[in-house]
This record gives sequence, structure tokens and C-alpha cells, in this order.
Amino acid sequence: MTPQNLLVLPLSTPKLSIGCPILDGCMGGGIPCNSITELVGESGSGKTQVCLQLTIRAQLPPSHGGLGGSSLYIHTEFSFPIRRLQQLANHYQASHANLIGLNPLEDIYVHAIHDAQQMVHVLRDIEAFMGIGHTRLPVKLIVIDSIAALFGSQYDRTPADLKRRSEMFFKISGKLKALANKFGVAVVLTNQVVDVIGPADGIDGVRLGNLECLHTSARRVSPALGLAWAHCVNSRVFLSRHEESVGVNSPYAHSTSIPSQTQRRLNVVFAPHLAPASSQFVITKEGVVGVSTVIG
Repeated sequence: MTPQNLLVLPLSTPKLSIGCPILDGCMGGGIPCNSITELVGESGSGKTQVCLQLTIRAQLPPSHGGLGGSSLYIHTEFSFPIRRLQQLANHYQASHANLIGLNPLEDIYVHAIHDAQQMVHVLRDIEAFMGIGHTRLPVKLIVIDSIAALFGSQYDRTPADLKRRSEMFFKISGKLKALANKFGVAVVLTNQVVDVIGPADGIDGVRLGNLECLHTSARRVSPALGLAWAHCVNSRVFLSRHEESVGVNSPYAHSTSIPSQTQRRLNVVFAPHLAPASSQFVITKEGVVGVSTVIG
């Protein structure tokens, strides 16, 4: 490995397009392979929507922003949103009829797990599954939605349990990175947030990334799982949502009605290959679409 190779390598890493030029611009072209990208945000911020969209986009050929591959989707809480995935699949099949011939759902493999130990066993099975190569398209995307749910009630706050939890973090992330490098896949994880009370001093007193603190729904929050987990991912992207009141004056109403509308934003928190960037986005029946972007 030479300094020249280090300069060339990031440029040659395949990326999976999100399907929107604005959001892809924030992400330097999309979600990189050979890497772990974390989407962190509160419930309803759009994390799962982005993940579902990526599973469809992954099937497109590289010339159209895809990876020409199938996806493994591991969900850890609630029921899998199959109806929403079918809606997105119908849209992309109609708009890319010459590129996506079969039902896109046939190239998305879904599995439910419930705790961290089960995750370790499943990752071993995934390596064997990918090595056999019996899927119609090679697996090019692994999604875990969400990682935080695996550690919900399994560990206490004792020093011994926190040590065991950190060891499990590195075991899971190490296996995911090994899979990403061995098979050239993109790994996308979602993570939850917890409320923060006190000084705006990052995670455990350490500021991570471009933002001094994270805000969503008028609350200051921090990514779940703490500082140890933050070192397990290559890139972190924060999705926030804010309810904005919009006054509407009507000559037929006795008073001003105040409906609310949801504003969502994507922020790059840290990534080795990205500059600070953010974009407002909306969720439509066709998918996640960026509205405006700010670089730096």
C-alpha cells in the first residue's frame, strides 16, 4: 500500500445511490461499499424509509446507481413493513421496467432477530449463505434495522455488563466489516436516540463529528449505545424531524387554524470521505426525496 493508493482507493469504492441527486450529493455519491454506514434518528425520522429504498435501488445495475445485487434485511423490532416495500417496488419496477424485470421483492431476503447473541449466530450463517452464491443476484447490501433494539434489556449498567456489552459491539461490528470487505457489500445500520439533559458536550463528554449536539422534535438527543458503539461504525448520518405550525387564515373560519407539518433533515455527522453537509428531505409515496442541500 502506497500513499498514491490511499488517494485512489476511496474514489474506486462502489457506492449505492439513494435515488435522489440532492441526497446523493450530501453522501458523496451514495452509500459506500466495504463500509458500515449508520442512520441515527428518532422514530418517524425516515430511517426505515431510506433502508427500504436502498434495498430496491441495490438491484439496479451500477450504470444506474445500483450495485446489481440482492439485499439482506434484518429487522429487530416491530413487524417488517412489507406493504410499504411493495409500494416502493411497484414504483421502481414501473419506472425501470427495462432494468428490473422480476418482482423486486424476490431479491430481498428478510430475517427477524431479537437479541445480540442471536445476531452473532446469524452473521455466521450469512457468511455461509453469501459464500454459496445460490441467490439470483449476489448479495450487495446488508441492512440491520435497528442495532439498538438488540441491546434493549439484555445488559445492566454495572461495570461488568457494560464491558460485556462493549465486547459484543466490537464482535458484531468486526464481523460486519469483515463481510463488507470480503464480499464488497454495503452495510447500513439504523440506531435510535436517547434524550440528553445537561451541558452540550457530545457523548460522555466527547464531541463526535461535525455537530456540537443533535436536535430533533425540539429535544436535544444523543445516539443510543454510547461512545463505544460510535467507534464501531465508519460513517454516521443523523435524520431529524421537527413539527412546524403553519397558520392558515380563512374568511369562513372564526379563528386561525394551525395545522402542523413535518420538516425532516439529513446531516452528515462524521465520515472519513465526506465534508459536512445537510439536506432537507420529504417522504412521498415514491420514496425519500431531498429538497435542499447545504455543504460545509
